[in-house]
Amino acid sequence: METARLDGFLADRDAWRATQCSIAKAMDVIGTRSAMLILREAYYGTTRFDHFAERVGITEAVAAARLRELTAEGLFERQPYKEPGQRTRHEYVLTEKGRDVLPAVLALMQWGDKYLQGERGGPLDLADDTSGEPVHVEVRSESGRRVPLGELRVVPNVTAEQARRAMERDRER
Repeated sequence: METARLDGFLADRDAWRATQCSIAKAMDVIGTRSAMLILREAYYGTTRFDHFAERVGITEAVAAARLRELTAEGLFERQPYKEPGQRTRHEYVLTEKGRDVLPAVLALMQWGDKYLQGERGGPLDLADDTSGEPVHVEVRSESGRRVPLGELRVVPNVTAEQARRAMERDRER
């Protein structure tokens, strides 16, 4: 079975718990279907509250809750706008933090296209706007080499490992 290699204190899986797991923290922020689809719509250019609710197919109450949560987490900024003759309203604009989730959203789309859509694949394709080349999400090293799961090494973050050791010393006292 192909798995990632765990280094350092991570190698003894019974000796540690992933209590500060970044995946768990990310899922706490964007782990609902409506949050992911709101992000999808924002990447496609949606900014207005009623358009999010309509395009995602959710109630206004759910849209309000998700947009409030995503804004509180810093993925969106509310910006005022005013249509002629109307009251001031707010639109939701992606922040850098919101734009940085794009690879995760596209990876889910790519996975769904491959495993859930049948032989024809998904209804949409991704292409580089400049070259027209297909776009794919992959795990790559900094030098650009594709890294399969069996060649992925998980290493402790030195700062996090120091914090873990300090917590263990505090518990022993």
